[in-house]
Amino acid sequence: MMGQNHQRPCVLKIRQLMYITCVIIIIYLLFWTYRTDKTFAHWILYYRGVSSSPILDQLNVTQKSSQGHVALQLPSRMEHQRQQSTQSIMKVKGTKTLLVSAYLEHRTDEKQVCVIAVVLRSENVAYRCLFRCQDKQLLSNGVANIHRDHFGFAYGTADIMCPLPSGCETPSSIAVTSADTSSTNDPNQEFLEVKNQQEKTESFPYDFTVCISTMFDFTNVLQLVQSFEMLQLLGVNRVVVYKTSCSPETQRILDYYTHKGLVEVIPWSLSRYVNVSRSWLPEHGPGELHYFGQIPALNDCLYRYMYQSRYVALHDIDELILPQTVTSWVELLPLLEKKYGANKCYRFENDVFPINFMSPPPASQSLPPQADWKNVPGVNILAHLYKEPIFSETYSNFKIIVNPRAVFSTSVHGALNAQDGWSWIDRSIARMYHTRSPIQKSLTKDKLIYDGRLLSYSAHFIPAVNKVLRETGFLPSTH
Repeated sequence: MMGQNHQRPCVLKIRQLMYITCVIIIIYLLFWTYRTDKTFAHWILYYRGVSSSPILDQLNVTQKSSQGHVALQLPSRMEHQRQQSTQSIMKVKGTKTLLVSAYLEHRTDEKQVCVIAVVLRSENVAYRCLFRCQDKQLLSNGVANIHRDHFGFAYGTADIMCPLPSGCETPSSIAVTSADTSSTNDPNQEFLEVKNQQEKTESFPYDFTVCISTMFDFTNVLQLVQSFEMLQLLGVNRVVVYKTSCSPETQRILDYYTHKGLVEVIPWSLSRYVNVSRSWLPEHGPGELHYFGQIPALNDCLYRYMYQSRYVALHDIDELILPQTVTSWVELLPLLEKKYGANKCYRFENDVFPINFMSPPPASQSLPPQADWKNVPGVNILAHLYKEPIFSETYSNFKIIVNPRAVFSTSVHGALNAQDGWSWIDRSIARMYHTRSPIQKSLTKDKLIYDGRLLSYSAHFIPAVNKVLRETGFLPSTH
């Protein structure tokens, strides 16, 4: 009896410890599960003394930026994953070939599926294409066409063309294998969805889509916001960003514009499979594939928006194609079609605005008032309105706007295979403004040429940029 009475306090203490432990675990799990819930987020905001606003209510703002302003945390983790596009890279077993995406090609005499791929150029592979067609699986032989613009790297972009077998007009998915290792009975065989099932010639969801590739280690927040706002003023209603890596501040901006519906972010993971270069030539940067796989990304974007966008522009985030006689691309493209012909690859000359010089406009053109952007990371394009004189690279570093349905393949600068050829656009009609590090590094400040075309957009441009920076927490709210 004495032994039993002596054990009871110990048993009670153990039970109390177990009870307390269970309560702590349950509270922790509830906190972890519901930390992004709207009600919980608003309680946090109320506790911190942050007043609610429509944009905060809509976007579930729950964190503060480094400057102490309310910052954007868009929306809960699961919701954010639904908004992100996916891009699965697949390996072809027994080879070095990587598959990016597959699209039904309606424009060839024989209907085919174009599989965009990255291949080791020295490797000779006989490809087999396995189609899923309703309840059947059918085979055909694939042929790889390696793009000529590989810039001397070991790997290059290729189109693996797979003719549709008899009885398979609308395949839902496709697998590409090596003829040496292919097996139609492999239960682990991976398939790519075949996109672009329906050919369209009019009534597109978007008028202008801009393809940005590739974003890696990106921190230039201010120029990113300025570019997105300028593109919208020009008439762009879709921007596609192929992203490998970026800063948390950049991701906040991408999330903001993704939520608005302007931006589609496509995770770009080729660097997991092949040693990508950070430069455009092997001697400038070690690696096996040009510039983080920029060319397969551009070709994927071209096909991805072939039947979604009337026009597609291929240029970088630090580049803007500005009309000189009209204000938008909506007005510009009819002029180009009339002057040069429709379905051309329109090439725009490159003007470099070096960021190592910061000069105000001439006295006759004062800079409009703007918010204090000095604490926003990145380049302010309005501080760099002086360009380098024209020289040879003005023509080699051009960028393009195309009808994607008139192009079969593209490179960084210009289409490789366009149905109706290309046209240089007279610089008095439109040209490209490239705000970046200097190309002609020996130039002195007095050799630069003032060009204030950007200022003509400033009345709408500056307030739009300020609004975004406030709503994402980079500038203090005006309330």
